[in-house]
Parts: sequence; C-alpha cells; structure tokens
Amino acid sequence: MKARAQSLPEPLPDDPMPLAAAWLDHAWQQKTQRNPNSMVLATGDAGGRPSARVMLCKEIVADPGYLVFYTNYESRKGRELAARPWAAAVFHWDALGRQLRVEGPIVKSPAGESDDYFASRPWQSRLAAITSQQSAPIASRQALLEKLRETAARHAAPDPFQATDDDEATGLRLPRPAGWGGYHLWAEAVELWVEGEYRLHDRIRWTRELRSSGSTCSQTRSWQHQRQQP
Repeated sequence: MKARAQSLPEPLPDDPMPLAAAWLDHAWQQKTQRNPNSMVLATGDAGGRPSARVMLCKEIVADPGYLVFYTNYESRKGRELAARPWAAAVFHWDALGRQLRVEGPIVKSPAGESDDYFASRPWQSRLAAITSQQSAPIASRQALLEKLRETAARHAAPDPFQATDDDEATGLRLPRPAGWGGYHLWAEAVELWVEGEYRLHDRIRWTRELRSSGSTCSQTRSWQHQRQQP
C-alpha cells in the first residue's frame, strides 16, 4: 500500500499552485490509478443549473496559476462556458489520501497552444475530434463509426479500424478544427485537502483576486489562506 501524507506542510506556502502541481506530479509517479490527471469539472448554464463531467487536466501551470484542458467548444460544457465563463474542478487521489479543488474564471487557450497539443495527439484521436460533434445526438453507435470512416476517407487517412495502433500515418495532415481547443481555468480559489485519522482531515483554502482581460487573467491581490474544519 502506498504511504499517505499525514498533513499539509508547515509553514503553509504563500502560493498553493506549486504544491498543487507537485501533487499532480506525485500522483503520476505513484501510478495508483489509470488517469491520475482526471478531474471532475463543474460548469453552469445561463440559468445557473450545474453540470459536471470527468476531464483530463493536461497541465497545472503553477506560475501564473491555471489548469489546462481540451475539449470541443461546441459541446455542452463549451456552450455553458461561453455563457458563464467560470468553472470548478476537483481531483481526488483516493489511494494517496489527497484532494485538490480549484475554482475560477475560464479563458480559451491561445490558438497556437491548441494547435500544438492537437498535433501531438495520435492521428486516430485527431480524426475522432474532427468527426464528433460532441454532445449532439446521433442515431446509433454504428452511425458514429460510419461517420468516422467517412471523415477518414475525406482526409485520405487509413481506415482507423484497420490500421495498427503504432501506425503513424506519415504525412497525414489533420488540422485542428476551429470548434476544438483548450481552456485555461485560472485559480482564484484553491483548496488542498489531506485525509486524517478519525476524519479529522487537514484542509486549507487559498483565495486571491483576479482581473480578466480578454484572453488572460492577472492577479490583483496576493493569495490569502485560511484553515478550515473538515
């Protein structure tokens, strides 16, 4: 069994984001779960009704302090983020006895960043992203598979169901669709939680003020922290 952390460090860091990034790195190293970068992302629609789903966090950028994830901009979450550009995320590393919560404003990743990440994905995954109108209805699973084959034919790509996993499809050009890309979830509030005996968990919440300015955010007040009862 993996050793669990017993408490948060003393003295507490002024900025929680380097520690949050270190926790994610540690979870990758420990390999206690298949996707240690999985997080539940919660959004709200224009009427304030919430929805949540599991996403993969591709990076925690400790300085200046945001999470990076990618999705279809026209999906349900994308539409909700367009209407209310604010989100909350939670990571739960159960085997390590740790939890990380992040809340804050959302901005789209720069186009070049999204292009670079899209180009790094396996060609089959790029083909699927081009094909899928995420969250839109479709008649059947078979209809979706046929739609994928049609996309492959249109881009002169191999049949994804016949190609081997290690087939690199050299020279294949699959540019990022305009409706797919990244988001930055800027941390305005961060909670670090460590499991404790008898459910006396160690729990600290940091907050700061941010100012949104187009495609980025800037800090207007330094981090403040407060210990909370479990």
